[in-house]
Amino acid sequence: MSQNSAIGVFDSGLGGLCAVRELSRLLPNENIIYFGDTGRVPYGTKSRETIRKYTKEDARFLLSHGVKAILAACGTVSSNALECIRDITDVPVFGVVEDAAKAAYNASRTKRIGVIGTQATVNSGIFKRKIEAIDPNAVVLQKACPLFVSLVEYGFTADGDEVTRLACERYLAEFEGEIDTLIMGCTHFPIIKEHIAKALPGVTLINPAKEAAKAMAAEFNAKGLLSSSREKGEVRYFVSDDPTGFAASASIFLGESEGIFAEKVDIDKL
Repeated sequence: MSQNSAIGVFDSGLGGLCAVRELSRLLPNENIIYFGDTGRVPYGTKSRETIRKYTKEDARFLLSHGVKAILAACGTVSSNALECIRDITDVPVFGVVEDAAKAAYNASRTKRIGVIGTQATVNSGIFKRKIEAIDPNAVVLQKACPLFVSLVEYGFTADGDEVTRLACERYLAEFEGEIDTLIMGCTHFPIIKEHIAKALPGVTLINPAKEAAKAMAAEFNAKGLLSSSREKGEVRYFVSDDPTGFAASASIFLGESEGIFAEKVDIDKL
């Protein structure tokens, strides 16, 4: 892989692989370097100071590979620490908040919008602020759903999984009849979107990873950042914990299982 032309993507765990999947579909000739901080997941329960520290370390790792752009494919980081990345680099930096907020507003008929995310994302109030900046009269209801990250990371993702069904019903009950659009404000959450949809029938679900990937593709096209290669891009994966079993877990997010393996990084020593 020609790393100096790669896109860097990182997340607290494996949820950011949803963004990798979308980027590979929209920008098929681009190389991607993915870092999942699996040794320190989840970020959403950490203090803002710790989130910012981890963010800088993750970004520096990607920058050490000469990436030409960075996507923080993590709702917690996008809500609390994007400026930390911009402070240490001039390459374009993208998050998963801005475009998801716009997409939710445009999709909503009633302008009553729900947001679910980690505790840190909900505490930041960033989705609410972004939507209210578009329309001060919009109603934004928020709910922290911290258990969802663990359910996804540990593979409780099957459509018939009773644990995940019950968790969704418990967390989302207060939204029923109150919203017509829901932002799944963590990149882990779309993996259990079928359960979320069943708990909130008729509600439009917004996937921030998809919206971020579309925004990146548009900017790459507009600013001439596209790879000149006509060959299919490669993806290289790194994690901060034991990579054993990575392929099995990653396949849930990527929708494929061939040729997936990860290298371990001692992120604390970089």
